[in-house]
Amino acid sequence: MSAPLPAIRALPSWLLGRAAARGRALVAEALAAEGMKMWHHVVLSAVSDLGPVAQAELGRSIQLDPKDLVGILNDLQSAALVVREPDPKDRRKNAVSLTEEGARLLDRCETAAREANDTLMAPLSAAEREQFMGLLTRISGTEPPRS
Repeated sequence: MSAPLPAIRALPSWLLGRAAARGRALVAEALAAEGMKMWHHVVLSAVSDLGPVAQAELGRSIQLDPKDLVGILNDLQSAALVVREPDPKDRRKNAVSLTEEGARLLDRCETAAREANDTLMAPLSAAEREQFMGLLTRISGTEPPRS
């Protein structure tokens, strides 16, 4: 007997969804071991890359609703992982920065996330991983425009 739903299981979108769900689960589990949730990790990483960054710009950069961002920033600030201070460029805005503890936790989370992604990609050779990442980048629409 064949697996159920053969037409659905043959769709690239279905297979990508299954792979993405597995990847998210692996990363979420790895981050949870550090006491971190996925979106909290995304925000910490973005603050590290952009900081100090205006709260509104941070939300736009990661495409997160401002109300959701405020809740995550409240959690991160309560845990002493980020600080929000008046933006020196515009005192009406808050600038978000990592604390030293936030930077240390982010380093641990990045290691955990890389290890989880290595587990996800383990069935592929190094050459297959490189090709797969190139193909995913192209079909995800995240590839930079070609000159």
